[in-house]
Amino acid sequence: MHLIFRTLLLLLTARRRRPKLDIFDASSLPMRVLPTDLDIANHVNNGMYLSLMDLGRFDLMIRSGFWTKMRRNGWGPVVSNETISFRKSLAPWQRYSIETRIIGFDERAIYFEQRMVADGEIYASAFIATRMVSKQGPVTNEEIFKAAGRRPPEDLVLPDWITEWRENVALPGARRAAPHAWAA
Repeated sequence: MHLIFRTLLLLLTARRRRPKLDIFDASSLPMRVLPTDLDIANHVNNGMYLSLMDLGRFDLMIRSGFWTKMRRNGWGPVVSNETISFRKSLAPWQRYSIETRIIGFDERAIYFEQRMVADGEIYASAFIATRMVSKQGPVTNEEIFKAAGRRPPEDLVLPDWITEWRENVALPGARRAAPHAWAA
C-alpha cells in the first residue's frame, strides 16, 4: 500500500473540505507529483498512474456519500480490467488533477473514465472496469442503484467499444481454469 498516507488523508478530508457530489457527477481531485511517484527517468512511473487513479475513484465515492453506504453494506470495490494511454509525462512537483466519472454499467461491472489533467491538457487517460463484491459474492447493479438512491441518468450509455474491449481482454472467472501454456 504505497499510497497509504495519501489514501488516509483523502479518507479524512474528502467529505469535510470538498463539495458534495452526486455519484454520477465528475470528480476533480487536485494533486501534485511527489518524489515517491517518480521512476528512474524522473517522471511519474507508468504503474503509479493507475495507483493514483484509485484515489480519484475513492474521492468520487466519498464525496457522493456512496463510500459510507458501501462500507455499511460490507461491500468492497475491485478492479477487473483497466487500460491506460499516455500522452505526456508528469514531472516532479507538477500540479495536476485526477478527473473521474462513471461512464456506464453492464451486468458485470461499473465503468469509469479517468484522466490526469495538467494546465487544461490530458496527460493520460484510462478506462477501468470495477465490481462491488461482498462476502456473498458480486453485488448486483440493482443493489448498487438502491444504495445510491437513484438509477443512472438515461444518457449514460456504455460505449460499444468498451463492451468489445472487455470481451477481448477478459480472463476466465476465478472458479474456472486459466492454464498457463507458454512454451519455454
